[in-house]
Amino acid sequence: MIKVINGYKLKQGADLQPVLLKLREHAMSYPGYVGAENLVSDKDPSIVAIITTWDNVEQWRDWQGSRMRGEIMKEAEPLLEEELRVSVYRVIPTVRWVG
Repeated sequence: MIKVINGYKLKQGADLQPVLLKLREHAMSYPGYVGAENLVSDKDPSIVAIITTWDNVEQWRDWQGSRMRGEIMKEAEPLLEEELRVSVYRVIPTVRWVG
């Protein structure tokens, strides 16, 4: 299982929610999609993070490269102050984590 963190820095007054709803709606139909959380910074509401969960990185890469995601992300571009930041993390079960 993986977690993908998409970080957005929005232009002042930009409303990303309609775009995020479209992304979620379409991602839900993709194999491997598990769920998502939308987070807004407490200190700066122009900073938004979306954490999606996928069964594996290959399925997420299929979604990331899909035509539909690309079209929806074009709608987001005018709302962004900075380029989207994407980080991918493998989930490590804590029972196996030896520190």
